[in-house]
Amino acid sequence: MDYEGALIDLDGTVYRGEDPVSGAAAALDRLRAAGVRTVFFSNNPTKSRVAYADRLGSLGIDVAPDAVLSAGTVTTRVLADEHPEDATFLIGEAGLRRQFEAAGIDLVADATDADVLVASYDREFDYDDMLAGYRALAAGATFYGTDPDRLVPTADGMVPGSGAVVNAVGGVLDRTPDRVFGKPSQPAQAAALDALGVPAERCVVVGDRLETDVALGDRAGMTTVLVRTGAATDADVHASEHSPDHVVDSLADLPAVLQ
Repeated sequence: MDYEGALIDLDGTVYRGEDPVSGAAAALDRLRAAGVRTVFFSNNPTKSRVAYADRLGSLGIDVAPDAVLSAGTVTTRVLADEHPEDATFLIGEAGLRRQFEAAGIDLVADATDADVLVASYDREFDYDDMLAGYRALAAGATFYGTDPDRLVPTADGMVPGSGAVVNAVGGVLDRTPDRVFGKPSQPAQAAALDALGVPAERCVVVGDRLETDVALGDRAGMTTVLVRTGAATDADVHASEHSPDHVVDSLADLPAVLQ
């Protein structure tokens, strides 16, 4: 194979909800056997790197936690690096909160005390969360979103994701986030290339979304492969500004494409 690194999306690419994509594990084994460094990157911010590694292990894919990235990983790094002394108010799930706490992020319970507001995927998002977000923004907080995904694939079909929560919170004041992390942001690109440890032109990115996976690859200078097992359809490809280098039925087809 002519590639040294592969950045692989998770939900919609390796698995969909609780179900593995047929042939995905075998395809990944072939990549590794060929010496391709494999890093996984999910825009789902709710799970830790260890949790993702355990999930992949249950599917027969042996992965070290340091070979897994997420929108939560990237957001946590930005907060720790750029806002080490700032108070943060989180609208998000417990899994993301634990990542922030482990990194020493100063989380506050009163939104009006926040220097930074982070909005993210939250299955219990309600009016009180919207009100807290409004109060944080009205008090002058910097506004961040973990990732842009408005819809995410599950075993029961597409459901609202982080982007929907971010839009709901910002919409109260007709406010867009100051920054949104996860794929395809510049911090996400930097984290991916750092984890891969090889030049972008020697890497391939594989995923089911044009506006995140393919967009990240385009911007970073990677070869891009779109799979049909997740969010994007062929009609989406024709309508999108992001054109993948390859479109395949599933991750199982990747080794043949890369030969």
